[in-house]
Amino acid sequence: MYQAGEIRVKVRSICVYVIFLYMSFLKIERLPFHYGWVIVFTGTISMIACLGLGRFALGMLLPSMAVSLNLTYSEMGFISTGNFLGYLVSVLLSGMIASRIGPSRLIFVALLIIGCSMIMVSRTDDFRHVLLLYTVTGIGSGASNVPLMGLVSQWFTSRRRGRAAGFIVIGSGFAIIFSGKFIPFINNLYGTNGWRISWLLLGCIVIVIAFIAFLLLRDRPENIGLKPMGDEKTLIDESRYFSSGRSIYKDSIIYHLGAIYFLFGYTYVIYTTFVVTSLVRDRGFSEAVAGNFWAWVGFLSLFSGPVFGSLSDRLGRKSGLITVFSFMLSSYLLFASGMPGFFLYLSIFLFGVVAWSIPSIMAAAAGDYAGPQRAVAVFGFITFIFGLGQITGPAVAGLLAESTGSFSSSFYMAAIFAGVAILLTAFLRRPGH
Repeated sequence: MYQAGEIRVKVRSICVYVIFLYMSFLKIERLPFHYGWVIVFTGTISMIACLGLGRFALGMLLPSMAVSLNLTYSEMGFISTGNFLGYLVSVLLSGMIASRIGPSRLIFVALLIIGCSMIMVSRTDDFRHVLLLYTVTGIGSGASNVPLMGLVSQWFTSRRRGRAAGFIVIGSGFAIIFSGKFIPFINNLYGTNGWRISWLLLGCIVIVIAFIAFLLLRDRPENIGLKPMGDEKTLIDESRYFSSGRSIYKDSIIYHLGAIYFLFGYTYVIYTTFVVTSLVRDRGFSEAVAGNFWAWVGFLSLFSGPVFGSLSDRLGRKSGLITVFSFMLSSYLLFASGMPGFFLYLSIFLFGVVAWSIPSIMAAAAGDYAGPQRAVAVFGFITFIFGLGQITGPAVAGLLAESTGSFSSSFYMAAIFAGVAILLTAFLRRPGH
């Protein structure tokens, strides 16, 4: 069985090599569509690798890892925190690094780091080694995610950025669905060593995606004789506005966007971290039923980026953000209220359908306010602020739940912060004003 599997992997590798060798000789102008959509496709599968498999698969792997390595609850928490800290450090530096070596090269190197560190996790028997390696995975995740989203501003004008970024972020949804089916299947096949095989195979998948990204990603459309996708008037207006040379870091708008993004990070991670636990402990659902609810979140999230990213292209970033936060506010309130039946399903639906939409809108907004050349640096900075919210939210929510004896108070808090985000967004000024 192992030999047959090895042969299949080699055959697939050869096929991938032949296909992309042919594409490398293919003239770009002969493609029946703008090459920007190749960037979007590559961005989607790269998002599957850097965040989907590099981060969101951990929740499925931790239970069997904890049994095999005798991990305590605190050690399991430290592993996740280490990943977040690595992510925070890299998003702050990724803009500077990308400006020196180019976004596509940074993405390639970062994906290799993720894949190799995941493979090494499969070989370790010590908590400290897992913590160190998964922190490295977090570094790779941040270093690939930020320049990946920044490419949208290079390849698309403001009228198309939200839609393009929306298609990229749904990679996380695909990865949630995949890991939810793949990891239990591997665990059933290999028993106690299933988590090791899963880490190994997921790491190999990430490395394959890294080489696909290396072959297909391009830093700028000008490098292959193209212009950004979008109408000519928008392109001219943007070039006039950003030729003024004003520093975006001296503009309060970057901190305004960062505050809004912080509130998203603070609130969404409370829902994603505690929704399954709350269903089991507070409402008495079995883990299987609660897991099915989570799978629905993953499925619904596939529509979040494209739908609401496109909406922000049409109505503006402010209207898009207010709409999304309103959905989240309603979802948090419905879940916190404890109402059964239809209202529980409605909460899951409202959250899932907007789950990844705000990162896509923020990536587009970074290009709108900072210009294509500085979009990576700006998105990296506001993503750092967003990451602070991701770390703070679960910690405060956990303490609040422990003091009240229920997660309901935590979800009410998330609803209040979502309301604050709506108010902040209402005062967001238009680009160029």
